[in-house]
Amino acid sequence: MNDVTVNIEVEVNKTEDTEKIKQAVQNIFGAVTFDAKPKTWGQLLKAQTSGTQGLTKLANMLKRAQILAAARKVLRSGTDETSITFYLNKQVAYAGHVSFSEQTAESPLGPIKIQIITDNPRQLIDWIAPRRLPKRKQKN
Repeated sequence: MNDVTVNIEVEVNKTEDTEKIKQAVQNIFGAVTFDAKPKTWGQLLKAQTSGTQGLTKLANMLKRAQILAAARKVLRSGTDETSITFYLNKQVAYAGHVSFSEQTAESPLGPIKIQIITDNPRQLIDWIAPRRLPKRKQKN
């Protein structure tokens, strides 16, 4: 599971603040470096991170929000043999929370697209959104 690459893409419309969009991505994935490509409608920001450390923040947010079952369903639905693809609402990400989105129509300004390349998508999903959290040991 160490061989993990996370590709992030997000469209920035002319009416949006690029720095806020970058902050939305960093709220979910931590510090990443962006590559901006100008487009007629604005620009396309791309970022990449490697290894599970780039997904730790997302995994912790899912656990805190107690949406592991929903996250597992979304992640599994976007899985093929070597990747997991899903979308996040960028306005909610800017607020520091996770809300899964559809590719189109659900978010008027467009979603954040995430594609995780890994040799074992099922194992990675179990790590990001485990079926059950381990019980905490009680102190005596």
